[in-house]
Amino acid sequence: MAKQDVTELDIFYISYDEPNCEEHWADLLNKVPWAKRVHGVKGFDAAHKECANQSETDRFITVDGDNIVMPDFFEQALDFPDTDHDGNDISQSIFSWNGKNILNGLVYGNGGLKCWPTEYTKTISTHEASDDGEGMEFCWKLNYIQLNDTFSEVHQTASPFQAFRAGFREGVKMSLDQGKRVRADQFQEKIWYGNYNRLQTWCNVGSDIENGLWAIYGARLGCEMAVTSEWEVNLISDYDWFKSFFYDEVAINFNTNVDQKCKYSKLAWDKDALYKEVCELGDRLNDNINQMMLFNPDPKMCQFFKKTFVNPKRWGVMIREKQIQDLLEKGLIGGGA
Repeated sequence: MAKQDVTELDIFYISYDEPNCEEHWADLLNKVPWAKRVHGVKGFDAAHKECANQSETDRFITVDGDNIVMPDFFEQALDFPDTDHDGNDISQSIFSWNGKNILNGLVYGNGGLKCWPTEYTKTISTHEASDDGEGMEFCWKLNYIQLNDTFSEVHQTASPFQAFRAGFREGVKMSLDQGKRVRADQFQEKIWYGNYNRLQTWCNVGSDIENGLWAIYGARLGCEMAVTSEWEVNLISDYDWFKSFFYDEVAINFNTNVDQKCKYSKLAWDKDALYKEVCELGDRLNDNINQMMLFNPDPKMCQFFKKTFVNPKRWGVMIREKQIQDLLEKGLIGGGA
C-alpha cells in the first residue's frame, strides 16, 4: 500500500464556460497556489487527457470549475490500496470523492474531486470520444472507485443555462441503467435505488436557490426525453448541442412576460411561465413513468429537505463506498451523519 500526501500530487482546475469559474479558481489558488488550470478545452474526455499530458506526477487530482474545495482536503494523506473492493489491481483505477450539491443537498460523486492515474488517463475514450452508450459517464466506462468522504461543494446554478444543463444531465443519467434505456413501466425495478432516489430529489428540490427552478426543469425534461422518446441520450456530452438546445429550443418558450434576468448571461425569462411548465411536466412524468413521485416545487419544502437530510457519515479519506455498504448490510455499523 502506497501512502502519499494530497499536496504531493498535481492538482488541476478544469473550467470551460462556468459563469462562476473565476471566483472558484481564485478560491483554489488561495488554498493551493501551485494548482494548475486547464481552461476552455472542449469535451470531458479531451479536458482530462490535457491534464494527464501536463501532469508531472504519477497521479493527479481534478477540481471541476463549479467546485469549491474544503480546506481539509489538502491536509489528507492518501493510502492507495493494492487492489480494489473486488481484488482488481488499482493502477488503472480512478478514485472519486463525494461533492455536496448546494442546489439540493445531495452528497455523491457528481461534481466531486477525483484522482486519476496519469498514464492510463491518456488512453481512455469516454464521453465525446466514446462510440458506445457507456461513454457518457466515467463510472460506467472505467474502473471507478467511489469513496465515502466529502471534500467539496458543488455550485451549478450561477446562470439559467448552467443550472438547466446540470439538471438535464443528471435527469438523463439517473434515468438509465448503465447507459441503457429503461422502459417506463419497469422504471423503479430497473433503476438502481440510489439513482432512483437521487433522480426524485433532482426533480423536486432546489427552487429556494437562485436559478434552481431551471435545474429542476432540466432534470424533469432530461428524464422525460430519456425514457419516453427516442432522443439520442449521448448528446449530453456534446457542448455545442447543449448550448443550441437551451437557447434555441428551451429558453425561447419563456420570454413573453419577462420578470427575471441573469446577472451573468443577461438572459431574461418569465418566472411564472417556467414554474407552470415545471408543474405540467411533473404531472406528465407521474402519469407516464412507473413510481415517479414529483410535486409542485415549494421553496420552503426545499429548505426543510436540505435541513433534515442526513448526509453520509465521513469514515475516512480512502474508505470506499462499497465497504460502507457491505458493513451496513451486515449490521456491523449504523448509518447517520
